[in-house]
Amino acid sequence: MSLFRSTVIACPSCGADIPFEECDSVNADRRPDLREAILEGSFQSLPCPGCGETVRMEPQFNYLEVGAGLWIAVFPGRMMPDYIAVEDAITEVFETSYGARALPSAREIGAGLDVRLVFGWPALTEKLVLRAAGLDDVTVELLKLDLMRRLPEADMGPGRELRVTSVEQDALNFVWILTEREVPMDGFAAHRALYDAIEEAPGAWAPIRAQLTDGPFADMQKLFIGEGRAAAE
Repeated sequence: MSLFRSTVIACPSCGADIPFEECDSVNADRRPDLREAILEGSFQSLPCPGCGETVRMEPQFNYLEVGAGLWIAVFPGRMMPDYIAVEDAITEVFETSYGARALPSAREIGAGLDVRLVFGWPALTEKLVLRAAGLDDVTVELLKLDLMRRLPEADMGPGRELRVTSVEQDALNFVWILTEREVPMDGFAAHRALYDAIEEAPGAWAPIRAQLTDGPFADMQKLFIGEGRAAAE
């Protein structure tokens, strides 16, 4: 079931009150229209009745798509620096809903789900685009690191992220995004052969893959934030 609750937010442009149906969870198997709205960028977005400016709610909900094997916890981009604490919290939620502490029927569903944590709308959209294209999201994060080596002029670091926006037969299309404002900047295409080369050399990438998958936040951004989970523990 997809769950919403009524709230009121202030327009960031004019301050007018905007009645809003804020999302707590999305079940994309039952509501594929919500998945399409996320991909289109229209989900949780509406015009302000006062000034007409388009306002989009910060994301904070759980996304379930059993058919695609995905359970994603979505949080605002501004919360990314606290990813370890958020990982711990959402792991508890998943364990209760579909993991070890869930009912047997729910555990059966959970066994087929990849658990992910993302921060911001672009990161969620990327996960859905990659899953639809049949690409492994962790391999794509490794590809991003490889691209940074090939593009030494790239200004990578906290507050600036690289996201896949679409996948073609022979290429992955990337765009640079300012994390908190979610403002798209320059983009480029990377040949699919670069992705395939990483898939074909698992041993060479194993140490970094292990770092990326030590929690549900499987994102290269974590490598630029603090000392990581091992140091925190």
